[in-house]
Amino acid sequence: MKNMKKTLALILSLIMLFSAVPSAFAVEVSDDWAEKWSDYETEIAPAVTMFPGSDESERYIAWYSDSPEGYVELTAFGETEIFEAESKASPDGGYRLWAVITGLALGEYTYTCHSGDFISESYSFTVRGSGGFTALYVSDIHMSIEDENKSSLIERSYTYNETLESAVGKTEDTLDIIISGGDLASEGLTDEYIALSSPDYMKTIPFAAAIGNHDRKSIGYKYYTALPNEADFTFKSYIGTDYWVRYGDALFLMFDSCNTSMREHYRFTKQATKANEDAKWIIATMHHDMFGGREDWLYTENALLRFLWTPLFDEYGIDLCLYGHSHYYSVSNVIYNNKTATDLAGTGGIVDPAGTVYLSSASVNNFAPLLTDEGTVPPIGENAAFTYLEGQEPIYTLLEFTEDSLGIKSYTVDTDKEIYSLSIEKSDKAGGHTFRNTNWLLKGFTCFVSRIVNIINNYDMYKRYKDQGYDVSLLEGLIGS
Repeated sequence: MKNMKKTLALILSLIMLFSAVPSAFAVEVSDDWAEKWSDYETEIAPAVTMFPGSDESERYIAWYSDSPEGYVELTAFGETEIFEAESKASPDGGYRLWAVITGLALGEYTYTCHSGDFISESYSFTVRGSGGFTALYVSDIHMSIEDENKSSLIERSYTYNETLESAVGKTEDTLDIIISGGDLASEGLTDEYIALSSPDYMKTIPFAAAIGNHDRKSIGYKYYTALPNEADFTFKSYIGTDYWVRYGDALFLMFDSCNTSMREHYRFTKQATKANEDAKWIIATMHHDMFGGREDWLYTENALLRFLWTPLFDEYGIDLCLYGHSHYYSVSNVIYNNKTATDLAGTGGIVDPAGTVYLSSASVNNFAPLLTDEGTVPPIGENAAFTYLEGQEPIYTLLEFTEDSLGIKSYTVDTDKEIYSLSIEKSDKAGGHTFRNTNWLLKGFTCFVSRIVNIINNYDMYKRYKDQGYDVSLLEGLIGS
C-alpha cells in the first residue's frame, strides 16, 4: 500500500504543466526569406501543409481559406484529377480545408489548392516506394509570435527552413517523411502554425507530429492538423489524440503524452500493431523526455513517465522512442524494465537489442543552457549512452531504413557536424524483444488513476480555453473530443 500511495502521488504530480522555455537567439534571415514573407497574405497565410495519409498511397493536403468549399487538383502522368476538400470552421475565423489524395503510385506529382478566389502555387512531390527510405526527426520547433510585425515568426521559420534544407541536402533530395516530437508552437496559436508551414518542404514532404505541452496552450493544433489513423478514444486530450503512420517496413506510433490515460495508449498500441503485423520496425514518437536528465525540474516528471510508459514499450517491442521537451540532445542505452539492458556508450552498432533505445532531440529554436545557474554542466541521466552539449544550434536526426537495419545519424545545422551515429540490426521482426510487461501487477491501477488525472487536466484546459474566449463545451473539457 505504501508503494501504491507513492505511485499515486507521482501520478498526481503530472497535473502540473511545465512551461518554461529557454530563450532563442536573434536570427538574420536571408533576402529570399524576407521577400517570401513580404507576400504574407497569398504565400504564407494559407498555410498549405502536406500530412501523411492512411498508407503510402495517400497524402492529406490542408490549407486555410475564406471559403468552406475547395479542392486539390493533382497532375501526374499527363492526367489531372480533382479531390474535393472537407472543411471545418476555424475559431479564429475562416476555415481549414483538407483533401485526401488517394491512389498514388510511384512517380512525380504536382498539385494546387483551390478555394474561393484562392489558387495556391504548384507544389511537386515524389512517391518513391518503400524498399528503403529516410525519415527526418526534429522536435521542439517552437514557433513563437512575440510582436505585431511577426519578426519572431519570420526568424524562427527561417531557422526551421534551414534545418530542413540541411536534412534534404544530406539525403540528396530523397527525404520521405518528417517526424516531430511536438511543441511545434510556443502558445498554440494559429499564427504560429502558419509560420511552421511556411517552408516549401512542408508542402511536399509528409509531416507527422506528436502533441507537445506548448501545443496545448491554445486550440490551434486541433484545427491546423489533418491526420490519418487516429485513435477512437473516449478519454483523450482536448486538441488531439494518438495516431499511426505506416511507411515501408516501419510503423510510427505518434503518442499524445499530454494525455495521461495509459489505458487509451495501451488500446491504441494494440490496435495499431495488430493492423500492421507485418511491420518490422516500431518507432514511438512522443513529446516528453524520460531518460535525458539535465534538468532538475524534470526529475520527478521523468521518473513518473518512465513508470507509466516503459512497461508499454516493453510489452509491444518498441525499437526506438523519439522525444524532446527538455531541449537537450541525448541517446539512452538499450532500456528494458526501466533499466539499462545493454550499454551503448562508444558503440556504433547493435544486433537484436533486447529493449528500446530512447533519443531526445534538442530544440530547433529554443536552445537549452550550457551551464546551470551555479555555473556547472547539467548532469546527464544515469541511463544515457551519449549526450551532446558543445554548442547552441539546431540539431536534427536522420533515420535510414533498409531491409535489415535502422541507421540513426544526428547532425548540427550551423556547423554541419555529425554528432552521433548508431546502427540497429534485427535478424527478424522480433529481434531481441521479449514482449513482456514486468509491471503488469500495477497496470490496472495506473490505467485507472491516470484516466482520472487526464479528466482533471482536460478540465483545466477547458477553463483555459474559455478564458481565451473560445466556444468550447464542458463535456469536451472532461473527456476530450
